[in-house]
Amino acid sequence: MIIYNPTFSPIQFLQFLPIFPRPFVVNFPFSFLFFNSLSNQDSTVFYNMASANGIGSIQGKQPLFSFGVISDVQYADIPDGRSFLGTPRYYRHSILVLKRAVQSWNNHQKLKFVLNFGDIVDGFCPKDQSISSIKKVVGEFDNFNGLVYHMIGNHCLYNLPRKELLPLLKIPNHDEGHAYYDFSPTPNFRFVVLDGYDISAIGWPRDHPKSVEALKILSQRNPNADKNSPSGLVGLERRYLMFNGGVGKEQLKWLDDILKEATHLKQKVIVCCHLPLHPGATSFAALLWNYDEVMDLIHKYNCVKVCLAGHDHKGGYAIDSHGIHHRVLEAALECPPGTDAFGYVDVYNDGLYLTATDRMSSSKMLFDSNQTCDHENGCVTDPLTST
Repeated sequence: MIIYNPTFSPIQFLQFLPIFPRPFVVNFPFSFLFFNSLSNQDSTVFYNMASANGIGSIQGKQPLFSFGVISDVQYADIPDGRSFLGTPRYYRHSILVLKRAVQSWNNHQKLKFVLNFGDIVDGFCPKDQSISSIKKVVGEFDNFNGLVYHMIGNHCLYNLPRKELLPLLKIPNHDEGHAYYDFSPTPNFRFVVLDGYDISAIGWPRDHPKSVEALKILSQRNPNADKNSPSGLVGLERRYLMFNGGVGKEQLKWLDDILKEATHLKQKVIVCCHLPLHPGATSFAALLWNYDEVMDLIHKYNCVKVCLAGHDHKGGYAIDSHGIHHRVLEAALECPPGTDAFGYVDVYNDGLYLTATDRMSSSKMLFDSNQTCDHENGCVTDPLTST
C-alpha cells in the first residue's frame, strides 16, 4: 500500500507513524511518501486530499440524480482546539461551513437529497448545551430544500443516548434504537445506511446487551486501561478503540436481505456508514471493528458499487479487489475560517462523480471498470498489490 500526505509536518508525521506498521519513508521537501505492506489485504491506495481536485463535467450527459454530502461538522460553541495529533479544530466555524454548504446545495436546484455522514456536534460540547446544539445544527440542515439523511457518529453519542438522539436526527424506524435503514431515490439505485455503533460502548445503557458485548470485545482486544488508546496495538488491531464500533448480527442479517433483494431488482447499491469499511481508505484506528465481516458479506453480491464514510477527518480513497470504491470524506470541522469541505455527487448508470469544494477533493468512481486510482480522481499513484 502507498500512503501519501502532502500536508504532514515532520512532527505530525512522527505522531502519526504508530498507525502504520513497518513503514519505509522517503523524505521530500514538501511531502512524504510512506510505503507499507499488509498481508491478506486488497490492493489499495490511501492518500490525503487537502485541496480541491476538479474532475470536469461530462459533456452532453445529464445525471440520473444528484445529492449533497458533508461529514463531521462537530459543532460546539467553544473556543477552537486541537485533535490528539495536534490538528486544529474550528468548533464555531464548522456550522458556517454547513451554512455555506446548504446555500450551495440550494443554489444547485437539482439535488434530490443530502447525506450527512455523522458527528454533527463535538464531544467537547458542554452537556447542558447538547440538545440545543444538535437542534441548531439539524435546523441548518433543515434549510436545505429537500430530504436530509443523517448517520450517527461517536461524537453524537457522547452528547446524547440513542433514545434521545435518533428522534432529533429523524432516523427512520428507530423505535428499537436502530440507526440503520435504506432508501431508493430511483428504481435502479438503493442507498444502504449502516449503523457503525450498533455494537458500541457508547450510546446504549451500560447494561444493554450491545454495550456489554462491546465492552467484552474491547477487554479482549485492547489491553489498555483507556480503551480509546491504541498504545501497544499493532496494524489492524488498532481499530479496537472505544470511539469505534461494530455491526451486530441482526443488522448483518438485515444487510444480507437488502443486498439479496437489490440483486433481484437489479439495483446498484451505495453503502454509507460513519465508520470506514476498508483499511486502504483510512487509518487503521478509524475502521469499523468488523469491517472484514461486513465486506465479506458485501462481496457475496455484485450490486454494491461504492462505500462512502466519514470519521477519518483527513479523508481517503481506495478501490478494493472487487472493484468497489471506498471514499472517506474530509471533515468540515477542520476547515480554517473562510474555507469549506462539502460537495455534491452526480449519479450516472456507470459511475458517481463527486464535485467537491475547497478542502474536500473531487472524485470519479466508475462502476464495473478496470479504473485505477490516479491524479484525476485524487490518487497519487496506481495501487500496488499487497504482499
